[in-house]
Amino acid sequence: MATCEVCGNDYWMAFEVRTVSGDTHTFDSFECAIHRMAPICEHCQIKIAGHGVEVNGRFFCSGHCARAVEGAQGAEIRDAVGVRPA
Repeated sequence: MATCEVCGNDYWMAFEVRTVSGDTHTFDSFECAIHRMAPICEHCQIKIAGHGVEVNGRFFCSGHCARAVEGAQGAEIRDAVGVRPA
């Protein structure tokens, strides 16, 4: 068994996440992994669990937050591509 580095739970189904820098983290749930590793939106301060958007090296949870902060480049960001469903 392995111990989650966030909540301390010793769990037989714990898993490891390896980063590109070579660090290894142990978690007992995706919730704990998100809590520790997800970037934070630079506008609304929530954890970004989805794809988010990046503008000028800054991370945002959505196009809305990017547009609110990043001016002209943020204005070009869209959350979805293509035609909206009818």
